[in-house]
Amino acid sequence: MTTVIEPGKLAERLNAICDAQPFVTRFMVRALASGEAVGRGADEETPSASTRKTSIMMAALKAAHHGRLDLDERITYEKRFAEEVASGMFRYLTPGIVISLRDAITGMMVLSDNVCTKMVFERLTLEEVDSYCKSIGMTGTNHRFLIPPLALSPDHSLKAVTTTTARDQVYLLQTILDAQNSQKAADRLGCSQALCAYALQTLRNQILRYAIPSRLPFGAVVAHKGGTGKRGRMNAGIVYRDGSPFYIIAAYTDGVPQEMPDGTPGYTVALETIGRLSRACWDELQS
Repeated sequence: MTTVIEPGKLAERLNAICDAQPFVTRFMVRALASGEAVGRGADEETPSASTRKTSIMMAALKAAHHGRLDLDERITYEKRFAEEVASGMFRYLTPGIVISLRDAITGMMVLSDNVCTKMVFERLTLEEVDSYCKSIGMTGTNHRFLIPPLALSPDHSLKAVTTTTARDQVYLLQTILDAQNSQKAADRLGCSQALCAYALQTLRNQILRYAIPSRLPFGAVVAHKGGTGKRGRMNAGIVYRDGSPFYIIAAYTDGVPQEMPDGTPGYTVALETIGRLSRACWDELQS
């Protein structure tokens, strides 16, 4: 059972960052040295956007571990994969390129490429991924669509998209991290420790440096996955310090306006808010 940190300097600083904005920010932070956590709306259902892809990756790795999928399977990029896709670079490439399922998972994670996501998801089922989350303890996560419709309005309902909770995402990242040294944790994920090591390294290979890493010292290692939703921006990851896991943070903004009163795009402030939350953890958890 996770201990929740009592209101103190870190909690006050994190809440002040959230209170300064007109939109909702839900988060959970776990200090890895103590295992203690602080959260705000951490159990509230919120749009997941592409942070859902970490659980898709783990469901695919479980299927590979059990022999249902082959990570070396060759997949041909077809034009149909680029339909209704608004992220990544594959949609701009010439059809006919052949990559492995392993590489499709990598593209889905490190560039959030939804052509790659389609390649991966075609080898799973929606029910399989949703059931996987429930089976490992992510009871607040609901996979509802393969790829969210592009025409969603900014005020769409929760049932129009895949949803999750900050607590679920911290739990998933913690379990992947634990599996590096614990067969029990790997078994909980339905994977080998080698596949869990691949998952963590894939998260570490993330090349997008907004949100969680944006205010950290240059070169700080973050194993993370971000998301772009119509209602907000989100990011969940493991932050390293001096080569060791330091804290896990999952932050979800919601109800973000298209434009702030001063004309700044709302998404810019949403990403900056997550960056400030992460920096506060970096500063306060070492003191």
